[in-house]
Amino acid sequence: MPAKYSVKTYAENTFYHVYNRGVEKRIIFQDEQDYKVFLSYLKEYLSPPPTLEDRIQKSFTLQGRTFKGIPRQLNNFFGKIDLLAYCLMPNHFHFLIKQNDDVNSLKDFMQSIIARYATYFNKKYDRVGSLFQGKYKAIIVMDEYYILHLSRYIHINPSEYAKNLVNTYSSYAEYLGIRHTPWVKPELVLSYFNNQKLSLDFNGSNTYKSFVEEYLKDPKDILLDITLE
Repeated sequence: MPAKYSVKTYAENTFYHVYNRGVEKRIIFQDEQDYKVFLSYLKEYLSPPPTLEDRIQKSFTLQGRTFKGIPRQLNNFFGKIDLLAYCLMPNHFHFLIKQNDDVNSLKDFMQSIIARYATYFNKKYDRVGSLFQGKYKAIIVMDEYYILHLSRYIHINPSEYAKNLVNTYSSYAEYLGIRHTPWVKPELVLSYFNNQKLSLDFNGSNTYKSFVEEYLKDPKDILLDITLE
């Protein structure tokens, strides 16, 4: 069974359930633009960094002002961490992340995206103060069985809001092969699903879709304390 760890525990080649929610459970994604901005930050951080030639421009725009030269290179975590699954909900988010090498990569990634999105949100809605409820949580998940069920838990999270899970702000469409997003990595989890020893527990589910949508057990009963408190 997976154990709960504090966010101070990091290790190479390790899987994590990472999540956070709005302070006082407030809404952190108020409209479609908010979701898309957050996803655009994920894309920037997890895609291959631009080459120097790509970065050299005659001019670029920053905060509404036009400058000439080379824009500052943002933090980049391509190859350092893999985003295996995600779900954005109105007042919280879930990630399934594999940290590949640098033991500070996950921490730096989360600090970067949380601070950047909070700055965007506060400016847009003319507010001040913390947007998120304390530090994010990062719980180590060591077993393939729990990694699979965690991916299901993440992908069915929007079921209380949406009948069609594909049309949500999650990686479910990538898992079904409907959409291809280079910075989302479903292949590893799907390879676990094809493991015959693991599939014996899936009540005859022979596709990832049927596993997610038709499996009878509540994932919270399986995952216990690695879900959102």
